[in-house]
Amino acid sequence: MSGQSNAAPIIIKKVKKGGGDGHHGGAWKVAYADFVTAMMAFFLLMWLLNATTEKQRKGIADYFSPTIPLNRVSGGGDGAFGGESTFSEIALPQVGTGATSLNPTPQDKSSGREAQQAEDAEQRQLEEIEKILRGQSGESDVHPEMLRHIVTRVTDEGLVIELFETEEASLYMGETAEPTALLEQLAAMLVRVTSLVTNEMAIEGHVHARPVVLNNNPVWDLSTQRAEGMRKLMEQQGLPGARVARITGHADRELADRNPMSARNNRLELILLRKNR
Repeated sequence: MSGQSNAAPIIIKKVKKGGGDGHHGGAWKVAYADFVTAMMAFFLLMWLLNATTEKQRKGIADYFSPTIPLNRVSGGGDGAFGGESTFSEIALPQVGTGATSLNPTPQDKSSGREAQQAEDAEQRQLEEIEKILRGQSGESDVHPEMLRHIVTRVTDEGLVIELFETEEASLYMGETAEPTALLEQLAAMLVRVTSLVTNEMAIEGHVHARPVVLNNNPVWDLSTQRAEGMRKLMEQQGLPGARVARITGHADRELADRNPMSARNNRLELILLRKNR
């Protein structure tokens, strides 16, 4: 009994390992990042499917497909034309049956030459009439007093012949559409000069502005009546009626002089229209 009482007691000590609240490793962070990336890609795909057309989706699918070339006709190059030059027959625009703008067919060549020749001939005719009306041609018989009332210019629409009043000489009797002797002489001269060509003609009337605001402003009616009166006056002098394509009254909306009341704004414009317009 005494031997057992002197024996050292056995003590069992349980030690709890610490560090559980510390580092757990970073693998879960990588997995979470992959998950977030996959979700972003998924929502981006859903948005693309909803925001694109069927043709656009087909193009996107072809782009990411390694078995489908981006250019259906491979030319051995990575340019916009598949390796072809911009001046090659394949890249040039087609202008006819089997022809390009560089190598047109004989028919295209002849029709193009004929059209250009016709335009050049018409341009020369209009310029010749312009010289006559400016007194720069040997065949011109336009009186110097008439030249003071004529301004010409060649435009894309045709030859514009402008007849205008001055403070000293009027084309009409007061604020009416009754022509003066000067306008009658101008009309006869224009019929004679414009008979050199067969182009159709447009006649446009313009008047100056009125000094006060009127309840019944006559500028629209007056400009139209003057243009119509010029047509009748020229037909009386021998102008074929079929040559007049249109009659227009512009009132005081297109002034030739900054002063709206200037007599220079009282004018007629006769336009020899180009045939290809």
